[in-house]
Amino acid sequence: MMNNSPLRFAALSVATACVVLTLKLAAWYVSGSVGLLSDALETLTNVGGALMALTMLRLAMQPPDEIHAYGHAKAEYFSSGFEGMLIFVAAILIAIEAVPRLFAPQPIEAPGLGLGIAVVATVINLVVARLLKRAGKRLNSLTLDADSRHLMTDVWTTVGVLVGLLLVVVTGWLWLDAAIALLVAAHVLLEGLSLVREAASGLMDAAWPDAELAELNTVLDAFRAEGAPGEIEFHAIRTRQAAALRFVDFHVLVPGEWSVQRGHDLIERIEQALGEKLPQLAVNAHLEPSEDPRSYEDEGIARFRT
Repeated sequence: MMNNSPLRFAALSVATACVVLTLKLAAWYVSGSVGLLSDALETLTNVGGALMALTMLRLAMQPPDEIHAYGHAKAEYFSSGFEGMLIFVAAILIAIEAVPRLFAPQPIEAPGLGLGIAVVATVINLVVARLLKRAGKRLNSLTLDADSRHLMTDVWTTVGVLVGLLLVVVTGWLWLDAAIALLVAAHVLLEGLSLVREAASGLMDAAWPDAELAELNTVLDAFRAEGAPGEIEFHAIRTRQAAALRFVDFHVLVPGEWSVQRGHDLIERIEQALGEKLPQLAVNAHLEPSEDPRSYEDEGIARFRT
């Protein structure tokens, strides 16, 4: 199971985060650079995020049960939100370390060795981030995509720190080390905000992205074009997503004289056409007679009876 699922890539992310964290702590230890310390603290969130991702992916892959009839896919949003919150914590820790150094700069020891170790860690992060990005797209996994973005944030963070350290060595301006660390804190804070916003959107049952809605309307328009004008119509269309899973509800309006079998066959064809366009899709279609005024009472957003 592990070799054919996102779990293999999540486990790779955990191992990578541990190796990279060790390297970055070593780079900070030999150099004393607060910039490299800030980079290591940001990587510490990768370890926690990767462990959370592995745990939530295991839960998300469980099949539906009597209590969770719609499955467990939303567990991936908890992973994404958790990574975002960890990034917030990292940004605060970086600022706590950097602000005093901004007013009382400290010399950097063995900058060459520290830079060399950080470069090795960055290359490892970059390679794994690209692997996770491709896996997330192929497997339609929100968690792997969030993990990839987190690692790429770490890559750009380290690049910024390395440039800052080089400037410190060249110019002798020790305050640049702390200034770069504060810029790192601001950068990772924005990424954390993005991850939390995406997690909240998923948990709030946000509609599909515009591209997927366009695919849905293309399929429905093809069925609207069948038969006489206005013979087949749709309304009360609602969409939501749970990580890789997609859900759509809509009402199908047809002439009341149609037989149950004919209406059933139409819905079967609609579901098949949508499934071919949008994989991992659950369709809930409700058939209504177009001549009945009650069919239009819930034409827009669903009304909950009290």
